[in-house]
Amino acid sequence: MATSVQAARGAARTPPPGESPALTWLIQWIKGHRQMAGAIAAVIVIGGGLAWWNALSRSRVEAAASERLEQARLAFESHNYPLAASELSRLVENFSGTRAAAQANLLLAQVHLYQGQGPLGATYENAGHPADAAAAYEEAARRAQYAFLKAQYLSDAGRARLAAGDTATALSDYRSIVSGTDSTPTVTEAKVRIGELTKGAGVP
Repeated sequence: MATSVQAARGAARTPPPGESPALTWLIQWIKGHRQMAGAIAAVIVIGGGLAWWNALSRSRVEAAASERLEQARLAFESHNYPLAASELSRLVENFSGTRAAAQANLLLAQVHLYQGQGPLGATYENAGHPADAAAAYEEAARRAQYAFLKAQYLSDAGRARLAAGDTATALSDYRSIVSGTDSTPTVTEAKVRIGELTKGAGVP
């Protein structure tokens, strides 16, 4: 009798054809630890639910940020720079970390370019007042929050200073570009101008 029971138990533990021993062991373990298995399953379900909810929330935030970016871009393309600056600033503040916020930062820099002293400098240049244009560009460079904008304003100022016959200040502007900026394309142009003005002596 005992031998028959043991044989039956051994047959129950034998994996059916095509079933892996690991799966058989897992089934047996779950049967013997129902409470713990239930707790583990609950943790997995809750964790999966939280991951899904976070992904969904992130997607909604990105969509909302993209919509705000499009609105700000429309204002920018319509030359309504104050509205564009306001929309972009709020986007950067409220949707920090999103792809749209990163793009908004770049567009905001362009808005600042058009809102700042740059247009004033261009106006002076077009009117034939290079010294005043240079001063406006230099003021814009002092106010610029981004390296590439500062470099561009200083390059414009250097050009205007040369037109006004003020080589010394032009050199100062170009040297400020080279010494204060590492990676903007304007640096290459500034180095060329310094070489031309110093006849190859370069940056002191």
